[in-house]
Amino acid sequence: MDPTDPLLSILPGMLLLSTGTELFLGFLSILGLLLLSGLVSGSEVAFFSLTPNDYEEIEQENNPVRGLLYELREKPRMLLATILIANNFINIAIVLVSEIMLRKLFPASMFAAWTRALQENIAMMRQFSSEGLTAAIAFTITVIGVTFLLVLFGEVAPKVYASYNKVQLATRMARPIQVMMRAFHPLASSLVQGASFIERRLENHTMDAAAASQEDIDEAIDLTVSTDDNGEETQRQDVDILKRIVKFNNVTVRQIMRSRGDVVAVDRKINYHELVAVVRDSSYSRIPVFEEDFDKVRGLLYVKDLLGYRHEPADFDWTTLVREDILFVPENKKISDLLKEFQTEKTHMAIVVDEYGGTEGVVTLEDVLEEVIGDIQDEFDEDDEIIYQRIDDLNYVFDGKTLLNDVYRVLKITTSTFDPVKGEAESLAGLLLEILGRLPEAGEEIVFEGYRFQVMSVNKRRIQEVLITLPELPGTETDSPGSRA
Repeated sequence: MDPTDPLLSILPGMLLLSTGTELFLGFLSILGLLLLSGLVSGSEVAFFSLTPNDYEEIEQENNPVRGLLYELREKPRMLLATILIANNFINIAIVLVSEIMLRKLFPASMFAAWTRALQENIAMMRQFSSEGLTAAIAFTITVIGVTFLLVLFGEVAPKVYASYNKVQLATRMARPIQVMMRAFHPLASSLVQGASFIERRLENHTMDAAAASQEDIDEAIDLTVSTDDNGEETQRQDVDILKRIVKFNNVTVRQIMRSRGDVVAVDRKINYHELVAVVRDSSYSRIPVFEEDFDKVRGLLYVKDLLGYRHEPADFDWTTLVREDILFVPENKKISDLLKEFQTEKTHMAIVVDEYGGTEGVVTLEDVLEEVIGDIQDEFDEDDEIIYQRIDDLNYVFDGKTLLNDVYRVLKITTSTFDPVKGEAESLAGLLLEILGRLPEAGEEIVFEGYRFQVMSVNKRRIQEVLITLPELPGTETDSPGSRA
């Protein structure tokens, strides 16, 4: 072919134009993928940082995706797995496109020249081949550059933005994330199942180790007990307090709270005379005030605030005395953290809420302190209100709503005794429901590890009284507990 052919003269220009188009499209692809990576990474922070107040705000705005947000909230593990899978696929795509662009920008001949320069100036490099050094240089540039872009624009910046704009980002990403969940469902489901299996194995191992450690500490504390000439333990109470202090950091609010069924609360719609009757009958110093139902607690009424209004008519507007600065705490909060929060907020009562914002019950400063020093009796506690009754050394009758922590303390048994079967139960009645999976009949017996539970009385809604028979005498840890009010 004639070297002066016009076609040959324009061929380099066409190749250059083609390369420039590819590089432009490559840059656009990287920018688009970085944007997707940032949105997916930010959505992780946005979805998992939404609070009950945020959901209430979305509900009030009548946002069309509120139902979808509730649906995603019900599947947190699948949501997280989907976000991580999508983010990793996008990051891999960014690395691959960057590698292709790097080869276009820096041809192999340029890397070869760099390699020869290194070999000429560094004697140790002579043992490596030119191809190996070329690949190493290209890999280094790709890793450093792409890692910087991914960390800055794909992780840090989006998550900082999401922390300040979580509601907006969550509502905008709800539908795309739902599409991703459907697309990645088989892979995400496999990852969730595998993670759950590993979590169960690690949880069992951790619980066993914690139980063994707790028993070792209890034994060490028992060694400090001294006896007097009559052989009676003189430091039993101090030892019990030490054991409770050791367990203090592991106790949650749910384990000590008063459940909503036992809480005395008033509707803000009742008249003043009805309120005074409730106050007189309950003898409590603080009473939660709700609107419509107990899930909407609006404040606390301090009874001392009523002292100046003892003779008011029935239509007196007592709601002006309600204090709205109430403390809400999650049910899984550690009581050691709750005690600090009580001190910081200078309050004695908190409303316990679940993960969806519903009211589970109340917890007080007195409940927290009782976990260390034992039961606190004041002038308003009724002596005839029996929580348990000791029949003999082996048999005790408990109210079904008695917390398992109190059962452990009365029977002088370890707090991990019923862990294999108690599930999420925190009360004695809940333990029996977990074991049976149904409401038992009166007189029915349940046996676990030598402990015999006999249901003494039950109604259509709950277990009322339970007789517990111990497998053997508790030994040195059993004193004469008597009855407790």
